Amino acid sequence: MNSRNSKRKNKREISKSTSGSTGVSSSGGDGGYNAGIAVFSYIIGGTIVWSLIGWGLDYLWGTRWIVLAGALLGVAGGFYLSHMHGLTSNGTTTGEDSAASGPSKDEEQ
Repeated sequence: MNSRNSKRKNKREISKSTSGSTGVSSSGGDGGYNAGIAVFSYIIGGTIVWSLIGWGLDYLWGTRWIVLAGALLGVAGGFYLSHMHGLTSNGTTTGEDSAASGPSKDEEQ
């Protein structure tokens, strides 16, 4: 019975160390920091690029509002890219309870 419990514990430790979302390191390294920098880069980069496109269109067409629409489009695009790359997901790390993530697979044999 003791070996059965240790096998279950080992399975949980292996599944926790191998599961994780993209961009988030489950080894306790700097994966969260890197994911944060990537999200920040997507949002700021999108804002700058689309604001410049909007500014250029404003200059050509003689308007003043397209730069703001471009900035908002850049922010929305940055959040979209971050979400699609899995950088905004809420992964579990060691020490957290993973009960909310679904049923346990310990009973599978």
